Amino acid sequence: MNDLLGPATKVTAGHLAGDAYLYVRQSSLKQVLNNTESTVRQYGLKERAIRLGWPADRIHVIDTAQGQSGASAADREGFQKLVTEAGMGHAGIVLGR
Repeated sequence: MNDLLGPATKVTAGHLAGDAYLYVRQSSLKQVLNNTESTVRQYGLKERAIRLGWPADRIHVIDTAQGQSGASAADREGFQKLVTEAGMGHAGIVLGR
């Protein structure tokens, strides 16, 4: 099986020991309003994490940056949380589009 994340066999027990983080965002309010399919696909990555072995209660959805530019992380608390959690080794996987 070869898809977005490669063969599922590459997910190890070490990965599954960490939590899954799903980062959902679009750069502008216009994209949020007009590209609803993208948003649906991004949230759909939660099901992908479940299929890879993460329990739903250990999948953290970070979607507080909807409609905010990616030019700076200064006002994007969700992104800062994601970077912190990953940097501290709490993330077994980070999903995003």
